[in-house]
Amino acid sequence: MSDLRSLQDLAERYLATWNETDPTARRRLVADLWAEDGNYTDPLVSADGPDAIDATLGAVQGQFSGLVFTLGGPVDAHHDIARFTWELGPQGGEALVIGFDVLVADADGRIKNVHGFLDKVPSA
Repeated sequence: MSDLRSLQDLAERYLATWNETDPTARRRLVADLWAEDGNYTDPLVSADGPDAIDATLGAVQGQFSGLVFTLGGPVDAHHDIARFTWELGPQGGEALVIGFDVLVADADGRIKNVHGFLDKVPSA
């Protein structure tokens, strides 16, 4: 997968899974989007496989109920790698959390790895 449009679409679909609040629908999106051996890692968690990734998404939704993830700018991509900034906040409002993810796609166009970084987090 080296087409920028495909990686843009993959990044958008990835963020949509973070916003899906129905557990059954979210699990289906994760199963469709992620490779069976996919891994999500950020400073707070490392999740291996669709079950752990889905559990991570559910936990984040529980912690930040009512907030939505959006792209914070364009997706930059080459080969099978995409990088992008995302924001988490109220719909149409100022972001409370800002992060930067590096997504790696497999040969089938599914997510193999996401390496996440947190650039802005709420103070305690």
